[in-house]
Amino acid sequence: MNPPSPTADEFSYLPLEFVPYPPLPPQTTPTPIQTPPTPAFALPNPNAAFPSFPIPKKRRRGRPQKTQTSFHFPQFFPPKSAQNQQQKKLVPDISEEIIVINKESTNEALIGLSAGFPADSLTDEEIDARVVTNIGGIEQVNYILIRNHIIAKWRENVNVWMTKEMFLNSVPIHCHGLLDSAYDYLVSHGYINFGVSQSIKERFPNEYTKSNVIVVGAGLAGLSAARQLMRLGFKVTVLEGRKRAGGRVYTMRMEGGAGNRVSASVDLGGSVLTGTLGNPLGILARQLGFWMHKVRDKCPLYSVGGRPVDLDMDMKVETAFNRLLDKASRLRQLMGDVSVDVSLGAALETFRQVYEDAVNKEEINLFNWHCANLEYANAGLLSKLSLAFWDQDDPYDMGGDHCFLPGGNGRLVQALAENVPILYEKTVHTIRYGSDGVQVIAGSQVFEGDMVLCTVPLGVLKSGSIKFIPELPQRKLDGIKRLGYGLLNKVAMLFPCVFWETDLDTFGHLTDDTSSRGEFFLFYSYATVAGGPILIALVAGEAAHKFESMPPTDAVTKVIQILKGIYEPQGITVPEPIQTVCTRWGSDPFTLGSYSNVAVGASGDDYDILAESVGDGRLFFAGEATNRRYPATMHGAFLSGLREAANMIHYAGTRASRMKVNRTPSKNAHTCASLLADLYREPDIEFGSFSVIFDRKNPDPKSTAILRVTFSEPRKKSQEGSRPDQRHSNKLLFQQLQSHFNQQQPLHVYTLLSKQQALELREVRGGDEMRMNYLCEKLGVKLIGRKGLGPTADSLIASIKAERGGHKTPATSLGLKSGMSKLQKVTLKRKLVRRAKIVRSSNKYVPPPNLNMVNVKVLEEIRTTNQAPREMNSTEFFPPELVNKGQLENSVRAITDC
Repeated sequence: MNPPSPTADEFSYLPLEFVPYPPLPPQTTPTPIQTPPTPAFALPNPNAAFPSFPIPKKRRRGRPQKTQTSFHFPQFFPPKSAQNQQQKKLVPDISEEIIVINKESTNEALIGLSAGFPADSLTDEEIDARVVTNIGGIEQVNYILIRNHIIAKWRENVNVWMTKEMFLNSVPIHCHGLLDSAYDYLVSHGYINFGVSQSIKERFPNEYTKSNVIVVGAGLAGLSAARQLMRLGFKVTVLEGRKRAGGRVYTMRMEGGAGNRVSASVDLGGSVLTGTLGNPLGILARQLGFWMHKVRDKCPLYSVGGRPVDLDMDMKVETAFNRLLDKASRLRQLMGDVSVDVSLGAALETFRQVYEDAVNKEEINLFNWHCANLEYANAGLLSKLSLAFWDQDDPYDMGGDHCFLPGGNGRLVQALAENVPILYEKTVHTIRYGSDGVQVIAGSQVFEGDMVLCTVPLGVLKSGSIKFIPELPQRKLDGIKRLGYGLLNKVAMLFPCVFWETDLDTFGHLTDDTSSRGEFFLFYSYATVAGGPILIALVAGEAAHKFESMPPTDAVTKVIQILKGIYEPQGITVPEPIQTVCTRWGSDPFTLGSYSNVAVGASGDDYDILAESVGDGRLFFAGEATNRRYPATMHGAFLSGLREAANMIHYAGTRASRMKVNRTPSKNAHTCASLLADLYREPDIEFGSFSVIFDRKNPDPKSTAILRVTFSEPRKKSQEGSRPDQRHSNKLLFQQLQSHFNQQQPLHVYTLLSKQQALELREVRGGDEMRMNYLCEKLGVKLIGRKGLGPTADSLIASIKAERGGHKTPATSLGLKSGMSKLQKVTLKRKLVRRAKIVRSSNKYVPPPNLNMVNVKVLEEIRTTNQAPREMNSTEFFPPELVNKGQLENSVRAITDC
């Protein structure tokens, strides 16, 4: 345990107190029997009292919504009174007492709520972690109070490393078990003690001794997971396809100007921190000492000709638009499950026509502007958003202001990427996962580890540009297909000076074309946070897709025309921009879009499906599209990385426990080895250094077979024109004889493949070296030791043994017993030499009689998933310069665990 921190008093100045409660009465039917009055301080149910607190409703990224909604959380404690003190003395049993943290419990519950914890219950994650022994009792209430207390105290000073010792004096002794449970859970799942402060950096170990983890993608999800795993001692390697970290968070430095040179930083990707209460990115900013600029509410709108929109009309249409959204919500309740197949856009347009809202041209343009703003918030067309679930994440919105980070969000990325091993320009195209490890292939390089975290955007998963071997479960593939993935683009412009109002951060522009309502509909002023005069024009909805093919010069010309139409009538000259940048997120091969949404036919469950791990804790997924509560946000991506780091830690611990149990040598190990050796004395297929056994009763050509490759002394390259199978069979026979007489044992390595693949391998010409190339490069398998074959091979071996029955396999030429006399050995050697001559004189290879049934062409490539060694490394699968003579054997030995 760490020694008490010098700042311990800072976190314990408010001691925990107790208010005793009588046992809760059973839930029975009321009877006329008289009962004593319930004391004023006694709660028949700890969750009965619910004071209301206003929490801002989800605020769209454009103009803020002015409506509010209410959340409730339980008041676990009554007010202090003399009767309380008297009752405390009357009830000595403290096991039924509820902890009270003075008057701070209410505020701490709000802080816990902002961090994503319900005030009166446990999260599913906490239940899975078994933080309490009984769900729903007093123990749970006390745990929640302690949990909220820990979170609140760390949020007071996020630069310190919180320890348990800081709470020992304030938490009663009999609740120290709950303190341990709450603290361990919050630390391991990244709710406290995370980030980039110096105290947290000092907790990183000097050596990383735990499992090898490969992280695909250096965005916020990948970086947060990598840092959390590294702090706990895991060996992490991050593979990033770009030349930079951050993914869809990209801060670019713009500069120019001949005389007075100007420069500024602009966010071309994620830009707005949506809510600061509980936002982990806000915590990072506090740790780094960055101030955040609140996005001001003022957002004037300008009509097509540049004239300001009448404020009364603006208010009228906005009210009507919000009313239609409310009607759409009631409609989906009435429709029930049918609403899953209806779009939000269809419902809104129907209601607009029925209630005759926005009937004239100006009002219709205003209505379309609000539609564009909603499409911006969801990065999707309203015609494709699900009426039933488009706003399923609204209850979890983080409260607080929406903010810009001065200097750009790239400053957060830079801090997160510090000291994290990132390999740039590594475009991953294949991920293999199996029972003993993973392989991640980028170009010709293969990275091996124990687990892999895939953080690529949903658009990349939809495109299928990454091949998973074996294929992902159909459940996950269906979830990937159902979820929507939209597009948002920007035009960033650096001007020589600020010519727009300095008292606002946003302003909007209307269009009279419904199909292009999202084209440059909203402008962000970055002058206050970028360090220079920068404007950003947003392109959303259908216009964002058209923008992908619009020439940049045309786009900039349109924007300048809009700005001139707004400001030149006011007598303000709009200068030409010094530098402009147009984004193309839909064409970017590393994103293929912007962020996720709930499309028609999808639901919030699909986010959970995307977050599910695959392969018994080998393959994990993170990113904004895996976060049901906070999708389409930067903090959602960040939190998903912390979540998966906790999951990987759990699986690593479970496997370590299993390994301790399985480390004891099996009594049947020698028997299994002997059984496999006996079966290979009569292989079903044999060619060159390769032998294959399979279940002859199974006629399926795709059924599993076990391939054994035998390596002995390096041999010279064969003469051209000789028959490969016969040549290597003869040479192999003499080499094996020689190695055995010299008491040198050959090396046997194995792999699993199908019968088809085995027959295809046999037909490869050019000798064993070409077959080895084909095996590793074409079939994509990896050779392993006998112990690494796994349960599939064990089951197959048992089936083959049962099929061959009690037939005793005759001894082969390699069965030379050490007890033979010298004369017996010489005699046996002569017999084997004669046998070799007979084989050499034959012109044909006669396959076993049962092979004709599977002698068909390969219908499709079937790759076998194999296990990776414990130590992660980067190598190539047998490059041409290695595939020759003894070097091939050395390469195989290097990757084989016998």
